[in-house]
Amino acid sequence: MVVQEYINNPLLIDGLKFDIRIYVLMTSIEPLRLYIFEDGLVRFATRPYSNKMEDLGDNYIHLTNYTINKVSIMRHL
Repeated sequence: MVVQEYINNPLLIDGLKFDIRIYVLMTSIEPLRLYIFEDGLVRFATRPYSNKMEDLGDNYIHLTNYTINKVSIMRHL
């Protein structure tokens, strides 16, 4: 199961939106048994965050997906 929520006023790093993924495996509910994978994943957007109406359609601001942002990175090299 993936648990996520869009936040209108996100925490930023150097003005960029990011997401952090922590992988957890639940093997039992009673008793509760969780395993947290030691490595996580952090992904960044490639343009500074803005919540202005004219910027709402800019995927490079709002999405942290690698497939989308690798195109933005290549355009700015």
